[in-house]
Amino acid sequence: MFRRTVRRKILLLFVCLLPVAAQNPPKYPPLPDGVKMDGGIAYDKYPETRLDVFQPAGAAGGKRPAVIVIHGGGWTGGTKESQYDNFVRPYLEKGFVVANVEYRLAKAATAPAAVEDSLKAADWVFRNASRYGIDKKRVIVTGGSAGGHLSLMVGMTPKSAKLGKPARVAAVVNFYGITDVGDQLSGPNMRKYAVTWVPESPNRLELARRVSPMTYVRRDLPPILTLHGDQDQTVPYQHGVMLTKALVDIKAKAELISVPQGRHGFPKEKMAELYPQIFAFLSRQGIMK
Repeated sequence: MFRRTVRRKILLLFVCLLPVAAQNPPKYPPLPDGVKMDGGIAYDKYPETRLDVFQPAGAAGGKRPAVIVIHGGGWTGGTKESQYDNFVRPYLEKGFVVANVEYRLAKAATAPAAVEDSLKAADWVFRNASRYGIDKKRVIVTGGSAGGHLSLMVGMTPKSAKLGKPARVAAVVNFYGITDVGDQLSGPNMRKYAVTWVPESPNRLELARRVSPMTYVRRDLPPILTLHGDQDQTVPYQHGVMLTKALVDIKAKAELISVPQGRHGFPKEKMAELYPQIFAFLSRQGIMK
């Protein structure tokens, strides 16, 4: 009788907390003085297809560069709000306009939805560039893990893929992104998030090929910088190595920053060490002046 009563009380508490959780969506930390944010902008018709635009503090002195930030989470989780410290703030401090993107996760729509959404978000940024004082020639895209994959797809997807309007970004900064989706559907590198996003179907392998950056390796691509830890247990280090080698071999602009002993996801201290190298790369491409 006592155990039954305790279980009922625990269940009641859980039920009571559900509305509280629903009323407390992810939030950003307090923004620095002068930084402006336009939040919850719809870039497509779905509830999830929203983005937030951050404008840096201080006078622009002309058109600004911009970065499209796409969060990770294995296409099954994650939020745009979680990206502020590692992906939004560093660019704001360098005078970038930042578009932080949410997209449909696997529970709402499986592949290729996240790719289609990311391309539509990029298209929205270009169409609204004048509104935010953005230099269309200096728009880049970045993200980590699944966000790295989606960033690569934004930068690499051609019209022939029929996944959306190609985005003419100036560069891609890819943190440990999946480059061969099929590799994570079976065998030693199989991952639950991948088989959730690309579930069993008659054309599964063809779909995996369509949403893999390796499929679209060619010379006429924007410069691509990949950062990958050589001890990554989630997305094998070889994914970053393979993509960079394939691009370099055909004389496309690509660089790899290997992080010794780096695992999946870098701590803030390591990110702080890496950003000067990222900004140096962007300066070489003429994106940062």
